[in-house]
Amino acid sequence: MESMHGLKRTHDCDSLTEAALGEEVVLMGWVHRRRDHGGLIFIDLRDRRGLTQVVFAPEVDAGSHQKAHGLRSEYVVAVRGLVRRRPEGMENPKIRTGMIEVACRELRILARARTPAFPLDEDGEIAETLRLKYRYLDLRRPYMVEGLALRHRVCQAMRRYLNDRDFLEVETPVLTRSTPEGARDYLVPSRVNPGRFYALPQSPQLYKQILMVGGIERYYQIARCFRDEDLRADRQPEFTQLDMEMSFVEEEDVMALVEGLMAAVFEEALGVRLEPPFPRLSYGDAMDRYGTDRPDTRYSLELRDLTDVARGCGFKVFREAAAGGGVVKAVNAAGMGDLSRREIDELTDYVSAFGARGLAWVKIREDGSWQSPIAKFFTDGERAAMGERLGAAPGDILFFGADRAETVHRVLGELRAELARRRGLIPEGTFSFVWVTDFPLLEYDEDEGRYVAVHHPFTAPREEDVERLADAPAAARARAYDLVLNGVEIGGGSIRVHTPELQARLFEVLSIPAAEAAEKFGFLLAALEHGAPPHGGIAFGLDRLVMLMAGRETIRDVIAFPKTQKAQCLLAEAPSPVSMAQLAELYLKPGWKAG
Repeated sequence: MESMHGLKRTHDCDSLTEAALGEEVVLMGWVHRRRDHGGLIFIDLRDRRGLTQVVFAPEVDAGSHQKAHGLRSEYVVAVRGLVRRRPEGMENPKIRTGMIEVACRELRILARARTPAFPLDEDGEIAETLRLKYRYLDLRRPYMVEGLALRHRVCQAMRRYLNDRDFLEVETPVLTRSTPEGARDYLVPSRVNPGRFYALPQSPQLYKQILMVGGIERYYQIARCFRDEDLRADRQPEFTQLDMEMSFVEEEDVMALVEGLMAAVFEEALGVRLEPPFPRLSYGDAMDRYGTDRPDTRYSLELRDLTDVARGCGFKVFREAAAGGGVVKAVNAAGMGDLSRREIDELTDYVSAFGARGLAWVKIREDGSWQSPIAKFFTDGERAAMGERLGAAPGDILFFGADRAETVHRVLGELRAELARRRGLIPEGTFSFVWVTDFPLLEYDEDEGRYVAVHHPFTAPREEDVERLADAPAAARARAYDLVLNGVEIGGGSIRVHTPELQARLFEVLSIPAAEAAEKFGFLLAALEHGAPPHGGIAFGLDRLVMLMAGRETIRDVIAFPKTQKAQCLLAEAPSPVSMAQLAELYLKPGWKAG
């Protein structure tokens, strides 16, 4: 291969315009596409910023022209040449450099390349397993470059905003102790402490609270976190979050600062103007109206409660649900009365995965009458009351759920989202933020037979609900707040417990014995006893946020080297076996096999 010695890159492949006509330039990059037009050879030269057309002509430089016959896709080359105007009719106004070309005077082949596993000059679908295995090729595509460049701009904007507001960026440990309250920890054996293990942090929660006790007052970190949990499109075993904590604040202080942060990030990274303050919903309202605590407010299709109307109706399913402490709710799919029976059956199958035992429906005819297998079970008055509450009109179709509240909310919440997707009700390029507040502090876990924290055990209860911890723990509300964007939770935070007495009381309600609490969280409890300021914070899933900003369907498209849904890195073939000698050095039994 040839050396680039003596050649210095003068421009990138997206910067040359007609202003550079007549200049001699040096470009370096990859051969994106090659075209042989007989006497002339053209290549599109690509770097991460864009493309420039290079022409090889024998009358300009015979040696380069001859060498260009051997160029293939993805060869790495250096080109020295003269910028000239493209011939009339060959301009490409779709790209920044589309009015010019570079006539090559010198070509150096810096590296040859195998035929790529997939074409980089086409926009067709590529199997994700192939993309992840050959990630170094995938990263060359503008699709990936744009996502990573946006991620970079987001991180820079976050840092600038917080630095300007007196925050300190502080790194917290990656090797810490295991405190399994939620997802599973990734464990790391310690060679110098036989039989003991570190855990990779699920979040910097305890350390950032210690920073507040230490008087740092305003902390942030773009932190790597790890959770050994089942994966989805928006989850990875290792992920990145913007972590923040502040002393002497209440909920309104945190939320106002975050709204300013989001406005700054979107304007700087995307050129999008947001309009704080963002709307707010209580947890109860979000569940009642949308069936989820992560509501997508870009479209309506809200749930309406019909339990009181259905309590005495002739339809047994509704009547028994209402009488047995459940709920009857419905969604008016306005204007969707043209759904076919096949489509309704598909929707029924879809919601069955979320616990639905069926999907009752009613179409509203032009004369306002009901078309439905269940219409005969209701009186004229009941039909009128339901139609009025749902705002039903001719051409609408009503979908009902009758069961326990959590089941109905889950089913109808998923149904409204599916209807919006199918009917194109979700506006593209819009960003709809909403705060969800007043979460339950605790929920009862039937499998564990105890109360567990809805967020984490360091979240403070509302002051007026502290006494409820004794006799009605499930009724206590948390000083917690989640930020939801387009139906995806991007951030969650709370005001923390800052006194050892209240923290001990919470551990007691959570059925964590004092000895166990001291073992798992002793260093935090000891710190609280030394005078902790009231404090609170929030953490944002950076991967999810950038995914939504980029309009992508999966966070793997905005992470340079993601894992698969089986938590594997196809590029590096990780996780991988290790030698028996390595296991023995860590005092682990060699020769074990996974079941």
